[in-house]
Amino acid sequence: MNGRIAILGAGALGQLWAGYLPDGKVAFIPRPGSSGGPGKAALEYTLERFDGVTIPVTVPWLTSPADSPSLLLVTTKAGDTLSALETLVPELSPDTPIVLFQNGMGSQQSVAERWPQRPVLAASTTEGANRPEPGHTVHAGRGQTWVGALTDSAKPVLEPVVRALATSGLAIHPATDIHQRLWDKLVINAGINAFTAILNCRNGDILGNGFYQQHIDDLCREIAAVLSAEGCQPLTPATIRERIEGVARSTAKNTSSMLSDRQQGRTTEIDFINGYIAHRGQAHGIDVPVNQMLTEQVQQLSADAKAGTPTNQITPGAS
Repeated sequence: MNGRIAILGAGALGQLWAGYLPDGKVAFIPRPGSSGGPGKAALEYTLERFDGVTIPVTVPWLTSPADSPSLLLVTTKAGDTLSALETLVPELSPDTPIVLFQNGMGSQQSVAERWPQRPVLAASTTEGANRPEPGHTVHAGRGQTWVGALTDSAKPVLEPVVRALATSGLAIHPATDIHQRLWDKLVINAGINAFTAILNCRNGDILGNGFYQQHIDDLCREIAAVLSAEGCQPLTPATIRERIEGVARSTAKNTSSMLSDRQQGRTTEIDFINGYIAHRGQAHGIDVPVNQMLTEQVQQLSADAKAGTPTNQITPGAS
C-alpha cells in the first residue's frame, strides 16, 4: 500500500492526519458537489503538533478519478458520511480500503451495509484536534488509534492499512473486535459530550455541576444495560462512571467536539452518541430516559441556534 492516501473531510481531524502523514503521500478529496479546494490547488494551514512545534502544511486537492488512491480515510461528520460517499465510492477501485473515523456509532454500520463487498474498516481514535481559528489546527491531545474490519473483504488488508497509517508516527493498532472499541469510546462520549454542550463548558467543568450530578448515575445504569444487551464486554455502572470521570479529568481543559459544533452553529453528532444508545436501548426494550433527554436537549439547542432563538441553557453550577 505505497500509493497516495486520500482524505475525505478537511476538518480538524482530517487536517491532523494530513499533517502527520509523509509529505507527498496524502491529498484531500473535495466533498461531492464542491469544486474542490475553493478555487485553490491545495489546502494550506499550520499544524501545532503535540510537541509544541508549529509547522506549515500544504495538501493538494485530488480531483481526478484517474488518480484513485490506494487508501481512503473518511473524517467527515457522522451524519454526512453516507451521502458524501455515495458519489465517490463508484469512482474508487473496488479494492481501495475505506477507513471510517466517525464519532459515535451507526454511520459506520450504514456504510458497511451499503457496500458490503468493499473493504470497509472503522477507526476508533482518542487523538484530539481542534481549529481555534481558520488556517490553524492544534493537536490538542495525544492518544491511540485502533483500526478493525467491518466487512469480510477488509480483513486481509487490515495489517497493510495499519502499516500505512503508522507512517504518520501516531500510535496505530489493529483491532480484532472493532465493535467493542467503538463502544468503549461511545461510552465515554455519551457521558461527557452532551453535558458539555448543554452546560456550555469544558470537559472538566461538568464534574462539579448539579445537572451532571443529578443524571450521571442513571445514565451509567442505562449504558450498562444496553452494553449487556448488545453483547459487549459487561461493565458495572460504577465502572462506567469511573471511566467517564477519568477522561473528563484528564481532558479537563478540552472543548468537546459537540460543544464546538454547537458554538459554531454546526449540526452535532448527538444522534450517533446518546441518540444511538437510546435507539439501541429501545430496540432491546430497555428504558433509556436520560439518554433520550440529553439527545432531545442537544437537538433543541441546535434547532434554536439555527432559528436564531435565544437559548435557555443551563449554566455551570446550576442544578
